[in-house]
Amino acid sequence: MHRTIRIMLALLAAIAMTFVVAQNDFFDADDLQFQLDAMEMEAEGPADQPWIQAIEPEYVDTSEYATEGPYTVCFSNAGVNNPWRVVGYTTMQAEVDLHPEITNFIHVDAEGSDNKQISDINGLLASGDCDVLIVSPNTTAALTPAVEAACEQLPVIVFDRGVNTDCPVTFITPIGGYAFGAAAANFIVENLPDGGNVLALRILPGVDVLEHRWSGAERIFQDAGVNVVGSEFTEGSTANTKSIVEDYIQLFGQIDAIWMDAGATAVAALEAFEDFGAPYPIITGEDQQDFLIKWRDEGLTAVAPTFPTYQWRTPIIAATMILGGESVPGHWVLPQPVVTEENLDQYIQPNMPPLHYALCGCEEMPGFPERWGGR
Repeated sequence: MHRTIRIMLALLAAIAMTFVVAQNDFFDADDLQFQLDAMEMEAEGPADQPWIQAIEPEYVDTSEYATEGPYTVCFSNAGVNNPWRVVGYTTMQAEVDLHPEITNFIHVDAEGSDNKQISDINGLLASGDCDVLIVSPNTTAALTPAVEAACEQLPVIVFDRGVNTDCPVTFITPIGGYAFGAAAANFIVENLPDGGNVLALRILPGVDVLEHRWSGAERIFQDAGVNVVGSEFTEGSTANTKSIVEDYIQLFGQIDAIWMDAGATAVAALEAFEDFGAPYPIITGEDQQDFLIKWRDEGLTAVAPTFPTYQWRTPIIAATMILGGESVPGHWVLPQPVVTEENLDQYIQPNMPPLHYALCGCEEMPGFPERWGGR
């Protein structure tokens, strides 16, 4: 986007922030409250295996899907198009290797395209090869009809991002986007100087978990009277992130905090401040190694909500349970830790790549760390 246009939009966004909270199709006050409460709940299951823990599970009978192995598990993936998804998919493949009853694992990559993912799912259904279908939707509304069609033919597991139907046997997710966004926003509110400027950086619209992160944070900022000077989509690009932050520093002179709905480009945002010789802002990121190490080395005022990549293990485990006729939670809610100044050191892994996500739950899996790019 041309810099002049962005500056004009930023001014309009700053004026409009008072009014934007009233309508949001993705906001649900009850879900927000549940997620905030769930952050304080103790999950059921082994503490050292959070990927099979569950918060307030309500189990569903899967006996109708019981079948003799071996199994073909099919996976329609929104994409392997960012570091979080690369770590997650690597972890999923390692989980498959732990299950000899899975003799065929079919993965189709939608490459971030709704149309391709719909076509992918239709192709998997037409093949008749799948015993169970796992779906990580690209966007929520667009993939709902395809998931509903799949549910009519075979057991479906949805994870990571949701759809607007309850037909899947189970929907697997960490506590959720509201809790993520609220943890980051509350940290900023607690540390922001009076009258400080906050810039919100988002990835893309239309994905439920990302929309929830922002809508939860947006309400906290509004209630606290925080001056949010802009909300911009980066498309997950480090170049876009850096350019946007540079524009806002030039426009407002000082940005005191950056809220992010995903942290892969957090270091790029910080580099924009370095280039201007400006002090680091309060910043929210995630559990990727480059950000955690930067946080420690620079003494940042930071917090890192997480959307743990260990969740990529759970759909494979759920698939074997469902095909074995074992009950599973209908809404399988996994724990969602927050990285803070107090526990930061336990998540730093110097032997792993810069964009490795610490909460992969993969340290005891075959091939670690090399399979994940470590040494």
